[in-house]
Amino acid sequence: MAAHFGRRLRRGATTTAVAAAAVAALAASQAPGVTTDDQGRQTTGSEATPDGNGDGSATGNGRYYTDLPPLDSPTASPSPGTGSTTPAGTAEAGIPATVLDAYKKAETELRSSKPGCNLPWQLLAAIGKVESGQARGGRVDANGTTYSKILGPKLDGNGFALIADTDNGAYDGDSAYDRAVGPMQFIPSTWEWAGRDGNGDGAKNPNNIYDAALAAGHYLCRLDRDLSVQSELNKAILGYNNSQEYLNTVLSWLEYYRKGTHEVPDGTGSLPSHSNDDGQGASPSPSPSPPKTPKPPKTTKPSTKPGGGSTSPSPPPSPPSTPKPPSPTPPTPTDTVDHLEDAGTAKLTATAGDTFDQKVAVRTETKAGKAVAKVRVRFTIVGDTDATFTGGETVATIVTNSAGKATAPALVAGQKTGDFTVRATVVGRSVTGLDYTATVTEPQADTLARTSATELTCVPGGEFAGQVEVKATYKNAVADGVAATATIVKSADDATENDKGPYFKDADGKTVRTLKDLKTDANGLLKLPKLYADDTTGTFLLRIDTTGGATLTVELKVAAATTTTP
Repeated sequence: MAAHFGRRLRRGATTTAVAAAAVAALAASQAPGVTTDDQGRQTTGSEATPDGNGDGSATGNGRYYTDLPPLDSPTASPSPGTGSTTPAGTAEAGIPATVLDAYKKAETELRSSKPGCNLPWQLLAAIGKVESGQARGGRVDANGTTYSKILGPKLDGNGFALIADTDNGAYDGDSAYDRAVGPMQFIPSTWEWAGRDGNGDGAKNPNNIYDAALAAGHYLCRLDRDLSVQSELNKAILGYNNSQEYLNTVLSWLEYYRKGTHEVPDGTGSLPSHSNDDGQGASPSPSPSPPKTPKPPKTTKPSTKPGGGSTSPSPPPSPPSTPKPPSPTPPTPTDTVDHLEDAGTAKLTATAGDTFDQKVAVRTETKAGKAVAKVRVRFTIVGDTDATFTGGETVATIVTNSAGKATAPALVAGQKTGDFTVRATVVGRSVTGLDYTATVTEPQADTLARTSATELTCVPGGEFAGQVEVKATYKNAVADGVAATATIVKSADDATENDKGPYFKDADGKTVRTLKDLKTDANGLLKLPKLYADDTTGTFLLRIDTTGGATLTVELKVAAATTTTP
């Protein structure tokens, strides 16, 4: 990075002092929580992507552009002699129209779905600039799809992360190793769970700028991040590509775009030229060069010496040696997996809105039943449910431990009740998956109690003083959202609705002695409407029943007012 800063400083000698100070500050910045390992690589602790790709990034820490924004601010200034304004640094401040629209639409969607994230579209623009030069200068069609695939280098461990193929080449055309795909450079295993449909065409295409920008926004906003907090912003960017140089480069473009940008026609955006491996950045897959046809070996013709003597022809050249076949690639741990086994998963049941106590756990094994470590297992929530894993995702990929075991994150039940499926599959291997049924039940209460001990009395034809309020608990915890009914019953042994005695009133003022569709509030409380009495005197019973079997009977007394003799 220092070399690129140096180049830029030489271009603007008049601002050298200011630029040098800015460069020093940026180069010295260090994201909170970032450390370096013994190879000098930045790490961010235990945080990783749900696809478990092993490098904790969306891109596989692949190639990216290192060009920095101009030292001139893009803030609009008057053009000489015209009175109009033209942004300084016009070429770099220009973002192709469709690409810019995709970033802004993604920001709008995230503002609605994850308002606490505070995602600025300029962050997506900064990452898009560094990852693909704004979709190679906006070379996209009217729907936002790139005219040709944008692919990063093979993630074969040669200068980049080592990520064996996870998609059978479906996204990247490579069935041996993964490659980052599209204008926001997602690796296939990350796109599987992070992909979004940003243009409403029913597909999730990593090569579509609307889909990719929305997916990037959700990726940056995961883990309940607030990107208006610098430390959270830094973590989000490092989660995209775990490199301090990458962080500094993205932050510099973010600051630049925040000062002002303008729209340029698609296909006319400025293309960066320097990448972190001194290559050309993400590019379409190169076409293989046609093989050269070998020239036939030269033969020596007999030559005649003066005097009639002749020389013998030279011996033919030795045939070319047969190249040795390449050594077979040793099988990866994934290649040795024969089947999945359950690893002690208990019955999966939870109340709506609660976290499941049990987790899905599986084990990868060879044909001989030997455990296989370092294998990626993908857990997917399937069915009509709003349940998620911890963190809000419906897909999580976990690497098996030394015992071959992978345990899914905790399940969090939504508000939809009923059954759904958690499916476990091996990433990059055609092995029969395991399905687990999870059940979400309605909120329950096992105890009901009045919040007041005041006796409930009334005179015939009068109104009871006070209202009945009860509190519901389940396993000694507040039971919120529990369904309940309240009925004036005939007796303790007969739950039939009474046709006389105390009553409620409906919205039209009519007599009602059974209330349905009641629910406890967030504190487990349920307060009933006012009670009234007809002309019948005596002791009556109000019975309250809840889901889960909790029942409470409350006495209601109707008696004539007593008179005192003077």
